[in-house]
Amino acid sequence: QVHLVESGGGSVQAGGSLRLSCSVSGITNSRYCLGWFRQAPGKERERVASIHSFGGTRDADSTRGRFTISQDNAKNTLYLQMNSLKPEDTAMYYCAARTDVSGAWCFSPLRGGGDFGYWGQGTQVTVSS
Repeated sequence: QVHLVESGGGSVQAGGSLRLSCSVSGITNSRYCLGWFRQAPGKERERVASIHSFGGTRDADSTRGRFTISQDNAKNTLYLQMNSLKPEDTAMYYCAARTDVSGAWCFSPLRGGGDFGYWGQGTQVTVSS
């Protein structure tokens, strides 16, 4: 059973930085896609970034240049480094996983939250102006 646990959220002023972590366990397939999503109150869930087990990443237009997704395989941990944070980045952030998929699947702009089968419980990020 795939298990995801996020941590690292908190409150920060605009322009600040946070690093989110997601502990990943239970993935037995060598091909998988991990993603960070966020959802603010009253808004649709948005995919922030994705990374595939064979390499490569994809960022959302809204966060490109400010957020970086990475993975430490030795620690089974997914990260999201968030710099130059803005109040509009305030949201609950979730990590998600889908196994046995290709990089093309992982990075397709058509992939939404409904395509990922495993989710963490979320971590809150609040950015004040």
